[in-house]
Amino acid sequence: MRTVGVYAVVTLAILVGRETGVILMKVQPASAWTIAWQFVLIVLAHDAWFYWAHRAMHHKRLFRAAHLHHHKSRTPTPWTAYSFTMTEAVIEVAFVPVFLALTSMLGIAYAGFAILFFIWHQMIRNVMAHAGSELFPAGWVDNPWTGWIATTTHHDLHHSSGHNYGFYFTWWDRWMGTEHPRYRETFREVTTRGRAAGPAAEPAG
Repeated sequence: MRTVGVYAVVTLAILVGRETGVILMKVQPASAWTIAWQFVLIVLAHDAWFYWAHRAMHHKRLFRAAHLHHHKSRTPTPWTAYSFTMTEAVIEVAFVPVFLALTSMLGIAYAGFAILFFIWHQMIRNVMAHAGSELFPAGWVDNPWTGWIATTTHHDLHHSSGHNYGFYFTWWDRWMGTEHPRYRETFREVTTRGRAAGPAAEPAG
C-alpha cells in the first residue's frame, strides 16, 4: 500500500507536468509505428535504469535503508513484486517522470498508449519475475532468439544469491559480469525436473 501511494503521487505529478507543458504526452490516438518504437525505447531505457539503480541499492551503504525490505523475501512470491521501502519505491517510479522530461526536452511527445503498454509490460514482467515458479519453457536460455530475455529463475537466483541485477533482459549482467555463473544450468535443471518444484534456490554467498 505504501508503494501504491508513492506511485499515485508520482502519477499525479506527471499529469501536472503534462498540463503545464513540462512533459509532452499525447492522449490522442497515434500510429501503430509510433506506439511501437516509443514502447521499445522506454522498455530499453527502463531496463538500463533498473540495472544500475538496483545494483546501486545493493551497495553496503544503501542496502539496509533502501533494499533490505524487498530481500526479506528469500523465496519470492507475486506479493514480493512491489514490496518496497519508501526510498526504493521513489527510486523505482522516478524513472518515468525523468524519462518523459528528457524526451520532452528532445521534442518527443510520448503517445499515451506507449506509456500504457509500458506500464502493463512492467507490471506483468515484475509479477512473473517474482512468481516463485518458472514460467518460461525448457530450452529458453539456449535459444539465441530468447536467451537474452530474463526468466523467473534469473530473478529468483538474485533473491537467493545476490547475482543478476538486470530485470527484463540479461545483457547488462553479461556485460558487467554480474550474471549468476550457474544461471543457465539452474534453469535447465528447473525445467527438466518439472515446474512444481519452482526455481532452485541457492544459499547466499
